[in-house]
Amino acid sequence: MFSEELARYDWEETTQRILSKTAADVERALGKPRLALDDFMALVSPAAAPYLEPMAQLSRRYTQERFGKTISMYIPMYITNSCTNSCVYCGFNRHNAIPRVILTPEQIEAECRAIRELGPFENLLLVTGENPRAAGVDYIERALRICRPYFSNLTIEVMPLAAEEYGRLTESGLNGVVCFQETYNRARYNVYHPAGMKSKFEWRVDGFDRMGQAGVHKIGMGVLIGLEDWRTDVTMMALHLQYLRKRYWKTRYSVNFPRMRPSEGGFQPNVVMSDRELAQLTFAFRLFDHDVDLSFSTRERADFRNRIATLGATSMSAGSKTDPGGYRTYPQSLEQFSVSDERTPAQVAADIRREGYEAVWKDWDEIFDR
Repeated sequence: MFSEELARYDWEETTQRILSKTAADVERALGKPRLALDDFMALVSPAAAPYLEPMAQLSRRYTQERFGKTISMYIPMYITNSCTNSCVYCGFNRHNAIPRVILTPEQIEAECRAIRELGPFENLLLVTGENPRAAGVDYIERALRICRPYFSNLTIEVMPLAAEEYGRLTESGLNGVVCFQETYNRARYNVYHPAGMKSKFEWRVDGFDRMGQAGVHKIGMGVLIGLEDWRTDVTMMALHLQYLRKRYWKTRYSVNFPRMRPSEGGFQPNVVMSDRELAQLTFAFRLFDHDVDLSFSTRERADFRNRIATLGATSMSAGSKTDPGGYRTYPQSLEQFSVSDERTPAQVAADIRREGYEAVWKDWDEIFDR
């Protein structure tokens, strides 16, 4: 399991290795067609800041070679904000005094119809809080079966599950799983996750192994920028991605690095990442892994997403509501966090076309599941 591999890396030592990188280390990494983890550290280090232009050019080149000039479009659907966790940064924290809902099957189908009216989406991300008793595997499986007739590709972002549960859900239409580790800093993890199943670090970080063992078609991973030193966190995620690729090589992978946004709990980020730093991180990941899907949600501003669409991004959400039932049942009342990009899906697609790229609404078909 990856937790055993991660235990070999000391957080503080890794941080110092990153900070000690020099311009020569960066230039050496830029001259390589394939990077080792040490090269990735150089590209996310402060020493790489003056090299954004050559990094951007390489990132664009590698992205176009692998993905063409396309951006895959998806949309999230939150189906419950019921949660047993106490994550200090999250609007769904069980201690926050907000209305809690679990959408009924009828309401889930109504949300599906509302999303279909927004645009030609085929890639749906189903999102829940983490409440195994009230909205566990049975509930998620039923939601997948309701959504399958409306969408060709179904991904879930839910509590970590057992391998056999992931396998069961693939039989009900599941194509992909997204899970945010939030931070790989084991010593600090429980500061942010003091109670609930999410407080179990090993169960969460080893969940990606269980996805791979179950043969999940696509695995999405991410860290929450704002908790700990972002350079060290993303280096641990790069290590994790490298580990997963070696063991579960038939699986596709995506990474996401959302910057913290305001939430009901009012938690203030410990680290603030600038746009230039987020661009640097994007380019570093593309140079490290030419095939990984780099995804940007509506947490980011429209102008930044327009720029990054030509420099390394490969998928984006649009028209997102972060509240359960937000498209029709409970509009704008129970959101997990505020969005920055409030353009309609049609406006996002038009801006992508103006950049010379194509918005792709469908890149998977249910026939491939058979």
